[in-house]
Amino acid sequence: MERELGGVAAVSDLGLRHHRNEDAFSVAATALSDGTPAVVAVVCDGVSSSSRPHEASAAASEAAAESLLTALPRGVAGPQAMHEAVLAAAEAVNQLADAEQEPGRNAPACTIVSAVTTGGQLTVGWIGDSRAYWVPQDEGGVAARLTEDDSWAAQMVAAGLLSEAEAMADHRAHAITAWLGADAQEVEPHTATFQPDRPGVVIICTDGLWNYAETAEQMARLVPRESRQAPLPSARHLVRYALDSGGHDNVTVAVIPFPSPPAAN
Repeated sequence: MERELGGVAAVSDLGLRHHRNEDAFSVAATALSDGTPAVVAVVCDGVSSSSRPHEASAAASEAAAESLLTALPRGVAGPQAMHEAVLAAAEAVNQLADAEQEPGRNAPACTIVSAVTTGGQLTVGWIGDSRAYWVPQDEGGVAARLTEDDSWAAQMVAAGLLSEAEAMADHRAHAITAWLGADAQEVEPHTATFQPDRPGVVIICTDGLWNYAETAEQMARLVPRESRQAPLPSARHLVRYALDSGGHDNVTVAVIPFPSPPAAN
């Protein structure tokens, strides 16, 4: 699946080992009340150990995008709009839970990562281990990972018990500690806002991609130079890299040029 708008493109692929795609995405463009263009992208990864994870990711991505597209034109600030969008996604996934779950299966669940660009501001929100990266267009800028995983590995590193390399080598590394779903603890959306000082692109993706390019430097090396002008070919390129590297999981990536291009007349 793929989609491109003026200011964003996303591609999602089954991968080489799975029988269905449990990822989902939504991309959209709108404008603030003052006419400033705004671009929205949401990427979700269904939790495979849950029931109907593909439905969870689809519901979450649609609900978050709808919430953002309602709030931003009304003048709600990016961080607050993002906070509300993650909560809306959580509620949408909660509503999928059945009174009687399939034995041995948890309620539908997924991760979420979302990005909004408005003028000179970039806001990201997330729960789980799907990620956002900043990749500057020129060589003078520094690439950065914008999110921190809700995962066993991240907890071990934060506690100083293991190095990142040691934690990621453990079989428990990808066990997530927060997610969207009826059996999750109370959702506390993570949000962060940045004001990049130069043009670049925002990459949001599931672990089907970042498993093969964990650090910001590794991700930046993969992103084509022309990504701001050609987000869809760039998203395709990143998905192809994941498939060529093994394709062990579903892979979804959105490429968002920053700053947003002018809105079409």
